[in-house]
Amino acid sequence: MPILHWLDRDKTLTIANKIPFRLLEEDQQYSYGDNTPNMIIQGDNLEALKALLPYFAGQVKCIYIDPPYNIGAAFEHYDDNLEHSQWLQLIYPRLELLREFLSQDGSIWVSIDDSEAAYLKVIMDEIFGRKRFIACNVWQKRYSRENREAIGDVHEYIFTYAKNPDLFKKTRNMVPITEKQAKVYRNPNNDPLGRWRPVPMTAQEGHATPEQYYEVITPTGKVHKPPKGRCWGISKATYEDLLAKGRIYFGKTGNSQPNIIRYIWQVPGVAPWTWWPSEEVGHTDEAKKEIHALFGKIKAFDTPKPERLIQRIIHIATNPGDLIMDSFLGSGTTAAVAHKMGRRYIGVEMGEQAVTHVVPRLQKVVEGEQGGISNPVDWQGGGGFRFYRLGEPVFDSDGHLNSSVKFQALAAHIWFTETKIPYQGQADLPLLGIHNNVAYYLLYNGILGDKRPNGGNVLTNKLLAILPPYDGEKVIFGEATRLGEARLRELGITFKQTPYDLKMR
Repeated sequence: MPILHWLDRDKTLTIANKIPFRLLEEDQQYSYGDNTPNMIIQGDNLEALKALLPYFAGQVKCIYIDPPYNIGAAFEHYDDNLEHSQWLQLIYPRLELLREFLSQDGSIWVSIDDSEAAYLKVIMDEIFGRKRFIACNVWQKRYSRENREAIGDVHEYIFTYAKNPDLFKKTRNMVPITEKQAKVYRNPNNDPLGRWRPVPMTAQEGHATPEQYYEVITPTGKVHKPPKGRCWGISKATYEDLLAKGRIYFGKTGNSQPNIIRYIWQVPGVAPWTWWPSEEVGHTDEAKKEIHALFGKIKAFDTPKPERLIQRIIHIATNPGDLIMDSFLGSGTTAAVAHKMGRRYIGVEMGEQAVTHVVPRLQKVVEGEQGGISNPVDWQGGGGFRFYRLGEPVFDSDGHLNSSVKFQALAAHIWFTETKIPYQGQADLPLLGIHNNVAYYLLYNGILGDKRPNGGNVLTNKLLAILPPYDGEKVIFGEATRLGEARLRELGITFKQTPYDLKMR
């Protein structure tokens, strides 16, 4: 598979691995509403993603990001004037980390324009795999003609990749049928069941059964058989049942090839397609009006996306209760829409707009703000979010364990580095959990009730006797061990010293 080369590519490929794990510290001054799992994090998104991995790897149903487009314009809230190689160096490691968050049926959606679209496609193919590419959706961002350029720019792209394309196809949601699409449904005979359309009853032979080959006699007496190479799409018994219910249409004259009557209420929606017109999902003018209504024109964010656009993505990719992530949160549109649609969310924003835009916007959402998609989804308010900042690294520059690290944080770090799955335990016992028939223990900071400095951190025979039992292979992390190698082997214990046997990155 072709790969993209740029200045400092080799350096870029190692960035994600070198980012240290940091702690997340809640700033209750900006948390708001109910004590929910929704998270807003202020800080560099690369470091924030690394900090989140031990807790949320493999759990995110939908990732949407709207990164800087590198279009040579300097915006107040983003430096969008990056050299091409710098842009690639920015986006590549972030996509690498984002990949690790996707659930088995998860998908990632990335907005971009023509300036970097071709390059983004190549590196996403490299990171996620070409076979995981779903679509390049085209969003019509303007509804009026653009005359300032040689050829007017009226669209952007949204690249979509899925962890498992087959599973994504089975679980993704249909989009609602539009009135324009619904025009084919009419009611010329005043059917009490409502508007309908005729659907041809034939199908390709393929795996047809004998029950799909039979004669159909119209009300006028004309006999129809399936055309050569085709069969009836339903069995004879099903046909006769529909005929008795008045669900078969033979045309205006009553002698045409049979069609099945399909009512508009039988259509749950239509499969999404790659053309997203502005009348369906909004446009840039709509997005700016939404922001102006929230913050006024002076504090307006420069390049917002309309809530309807994000609603379309979240609707297709998720269901209520699923987890959404946006690591380029901007003015908070993704979080606001996810909140109104009953999804959980994690948003990361590095700039001051995390406080000046995201927090007040979400506070208004919690209070029942009625802009954007609020009316269509009947949003009345409620819920809440927690606000976090990036804290200290788990390890200092010399590789020593940070003395301020709490048991919960170290437990999550150890569990993730050992098992590659997020930690879901309570972290109130030295036994962190069992994975692939191996029990993992952590002796740290008096977890066994010893309140002395470093108490209970050394593995001894006395301490071993009071550990939660497990009849199988055990990995125990601690400051030191007083048991010899022979004794450890006899007990099926692999002892690892903190911090030296921990992965620091």
